[in-house]
Order: sequence, then structure tokens, then C-alpha cells
Amino acid sequence: MIWYILIIGILLPQSLAHPGFFTSIGQMTDLIHTEKDLVTSLKDYIKAEEDKLEQIKKWAEKLDRLTSTATKDPEGFVGHPVNAFKLMKRLNTEWSELENLVLKDMSDGFISNLTIQRQYFPNDEDQVGAAKALLRLQDTYNLDTDTISKGNLPGVKHKSFLTAEDCFELGKVAYTEADYYHTELWMEQALRQLDEGEISTIDKVSVLDYLSYAVYQQGDLDKALLLTKKLLELDPEHQRANGNLKYFEYIMAKEKDVNKSASDDQSDQKTTPKKKGVAVDYLPERQKYEMLCRGEGIKMLSRATVHDPETGKLTTAQYRVSKSAWLSGYENPVVSRINMRIQDLTGLDVSTAEELQKDEPDAFKELGTGNRIATWLFYMSDVSAGGATVFPEVGASVWPKKGTAVFWYNLFASGEGDYSTRHAACPVLVGNKWVSNKWLHERGQEFRRPCTLSELE
Repeated sequence: MIWYILIIGILLPQSLAHPGFFTSIGQMTDLIHTEKDLVTSLKDYIKAEEDKLEQIKKWAEKLDRLTSTATKDPEGFVGHPVNAFKLMKRLNTEWSELENLVLKDMSDGFISNLTIQRQYFPNDEDQVGAAKALLRLQDTYNLDTDTISKGNLPGVKHKSFLTAEDCFELGKVAYTEADYYHTELWMEQALRQLDEGEISTIDKVSVLDYLSYAVYQQGDLDKALLLTKKLLELDPEHQRANGNLKYFEYIMAKEKDVNKSASDDQSDQKTTPKKKGVAVDYLPERQKYEMLCRGEGIKMLSRATVHDPETGKLTTAQYRVSKSAWLSGYENPVVSRINMRIQDLTGLDVSTAEELQKDEPDAFKELGTGNRIATWLFYMSDVSAGGATVFPEVGASVWPKKGTAVFWYNLFASGEGDYSTRHAACPVLVGNKWVSNKWLHERGQEFRRPCTLSELE
């Protein structure tokens, strides 16, 4: 059995540096521009309100001087026919004009713009998805909450901080998913920042309420009881905390009796607490994947679609979140030249390679060109941190570097699936990642890569 991955440095034509298709990053940058437009609209509204208040202020100052003079000698003041006329005019006309000015709604332009732009806003599902992505980055790259909260990430250009409220929201997202491991981490971070004196819209009672329950769910009854008592020191009338306190004390007393009884019968018998410190969806394979993403335990490289070699069908990988589009050779001569360069380097026929992405399960059947025999992957951008392509079966990681490419066979020459090519993309920690795939198929390779008699050759 031969495993190998070929890494090649190829300079991509500049015309491909700015491809004309929409990506997740593209959507996010659009939101940045949307928010900038709203800020400009908001500032225009503020300016309009300030101008309006300035007019009212000048009118009030003028009338303040006038009424101060008039009230010193009312009869003498209105004895002047001009003053009498102007008093009638002010009260009958000018005060009505002032009333209209005060009632004038200067927010129409801003509200109208906000209403139009709101259709492009992310929704609750998007916000939760962003929070889960942050938790995934935390696990994948073994980051502590304080590092993330302070924005101390490698390669960052625009440092950003998380407030106690932000940390609280991350904890609540984890709590909703019954992920008490991350709930504890982020509620503790929120509590630390509040203890350090951060001014926030959330209070310690709310944080401790979530934190104590998350700790209890992970089996640490002593800590849950301690946190509940701390909560009651701040809010002695907290109904749920008072109920939890009685319950925790009851459970601890019951466990104490059980342990005492068990120790009388068998001295080495102990109760086993729930395991702590592991995310709710943690799997052994995920541990290996994350280690490779961090660059731990990597082999010097030996030898994608997510294609099931047993069923021969495409399967959807839930860990991949991206946008993509495809370019055909006839659309641009640069694309055609790249296709020919791949053919020259691999010795495989690219005429049956994919040009359009196929997400449906019968994609290969519809193409009529057999399974994907090999994958060519271009890295079209540098990534500040993260974003490696990892091969857990062989312990290999490939880090994205602009102008390089990776090539591997998905199938043995016999046509059987090669499990060692199972791969996954690590999440980008900082920056964004642009790649371009070329999937080559079985048809047309009969004489270029002849089938062998052994299944594993």
C-alpha cells in the first residue's frame, strides 16, 4: 500500500486572485458595509436632531430675554402697539410653528434605511451558529476563554475584546445545547470580568444561576453548592437558588449515607462522579483531528469530496461551511491553461474532470465519468492562523500557502476506495481561506493509470 500527498508550488495567474463568486466571507464583508451605511444614516439623524434642538434653543433664548423684559413692566410693555401686535402674533402663530417643529420626526430617513437593510440582517440562527463556531475554534485550537476574550489570537490585525455580556451569551448558547462543559467555561469568564470591575448590563446573580446548574450537571456537587450559596449572598430571596440549595444538601446527605453504608460492607466501593472537562459531543476521532489542526503529532507528509468508498455515494459533511462556484475551461483561457498544467503534472486526463459542483447523492452517476480517482487542491490565499487540511488516517497536515497545490489519489489503481485519503478542513482561526479544487474521474484514465489485480494497489 502506498500513501502519498504531492505538494507543489505553482504561481497562480493574477487574474484568479479576485474570483467572481460569493463566499461566506463575502457575505460577512457585505454586512460590514451595511453596518457602515447604517452608522452614516444614524449620524445624519443625530445631526438633524441637533439642528432641530439648536433652532428650539435659539427660539427659547430669544423669548427668555423678551419675557424677562416684559414681566418687569407688563402694562408699559403692552402699551406699546408694536409689542401688543407681536405678542398676539407669537401666541397665535409662532408658538404653533414651534409646536410643529418639536413634533417633527427627524428619524424618518434613518428608520426607512434601517427597515430596508434589516432584510439582510443575520437572524437568531445565524447568531447561534457564529457562537458555536467560536466554541469549535476554542476546542480545535485548545484556547482558553481568557485568551479569546482578550483577543490574543495569533496573526490578528484588528484586535477585539469580548465583554462580560458577550461571554454570558456564549455560555447561554452552550447551555441551550445542553453543553454544560462550555457553559461552565464561559460563565466563569463572565464572572471573572465582573469581579474585575467591568461595568455590564448583566449581573453576577444571573451568571451564578447558570454556572451553578452547569457545574451540577457535570457531577461536581460540592462546587455547585458553593456557587449557589454565593448567589444567595447576593440575592437571599432568589427562589430557584433556595430550592437548589435544599436539593443539593439533600443529595449530599443521601450520598454520604450511601457511602457510609457501602464502606461498612465493602471498604473499596466508591461512587463515581460524572466525567468533567470534555465537550458533550467529543469523539476519539475528533481528538486526532484537532491535534493535527494544531500541528501536534504530525508526520512528514506521506500520501475529498466527502465520498463514501463503501457506498460509492456523496455524503454531506456537517463540519464544512463554505460557499463555492465553478469555472469551466471555455469561460476563460487562464482556466484552460491551469487544467492542462494539472494534466501534464499528474499524467491524468482532465477531460472527464468536474467543472460544476454536484451536491446531490447521484452526482457521479449523473456525470457518467465514474468516481473521483484523484483530487488536486490549489491554495489561493495565505491564512493568518488555522485552516489546515488534515488526513487523520496517516497523521498528516497541509498548511495553506498561497501559490501551492496538493494532489492525492482517492482510489487505489484497482478502483477501490483508499481510506487513508479521508480528510477534513480545519477551521480558520484568523483570516480567510480561498481554495480551488479539481476532481479527476475514473473515465479516461484506463491507459494512463491501469487497473491492478490487487484491491489495495
